[in-house]
Amino acid sequence: MEPDSIDEALGAAERSLGAGEGVAGTGFRQAVAAVKRDPILAARYADRMAAIDRAAFERWALFTVPIGVGTFLMVTATLIGIGLVAAAYYTEPEMLAVILFYVGVGVLLVTTHGLGHLAVGRLGRIRFTHWFIGTIARPQPGVKVDYSTYLRAPANVRAWMHASGAIVTKAVPLVLIGAAVAAGLPVWAVWGLPLITLVALVTDVVWSTKSSDWAKFIRERSFAQTS
Repeated sequence: MEPDSIDEALGAAERSLGAGEGVAGTGFRQAVAAVKRDPILAARYADRMAAIDRAAFERWALFTVPIGVGTFLMVTATLIGIGLVAAAYYTEPEMLAVILFYVGVGVLLVTTHGLGHLAVGRLGRIRFTHWFIGTIARPQPGVKVDYSTYLRAPANVRAWMHASGAIVTKAVPLVLIGAAVAAGLPVWAVWGLPLITLVALVTDVVWSTKSSDWAKFIRERSFAQTS
């Protein structure tokens, strides 16, 4: 895609957003793909594309909070999740201990997914602007990249930033197996943790490789191989 075509697509996206519509059909996504393949084009267009992406995001996201506020809330919730897991060590009866433990696991699965994206992205010099919930159907909190820094980052950095959340989600239950054993949970409750990871892996194969984190990982890796 030549610069003139990119300029045309970005102009169409800006006009569409100005009219209260989205960027679908404007050529914006094709322009982004072209820019991702060429660091020189990325340097030229990243800020303009970031402004378009930000406007589209604000029209789409159901709920947003600034990145600092959201990170504070997610870290706090993570500590609460750890506290619930720890409380299982001292709780009777056994079934209540299992409930506390698994509520803690659920909290950690929700919070650490986005924190994984955030940590790996920041290591790769990708900044973030918001935490958000996209739709009622998909209430998992997410982190919104600052598209200017995202486009300027190497493709492999973008790829592993996308993959990091999915990797953390699979790792958390496995890491907590030892905690479940130490807390004296019944065998069936301990085996529930690797089962969570197994279900998550199946979900990745069936769904995420087509429309979520792993699909984005595959997409960005393709840019790394062609740039």
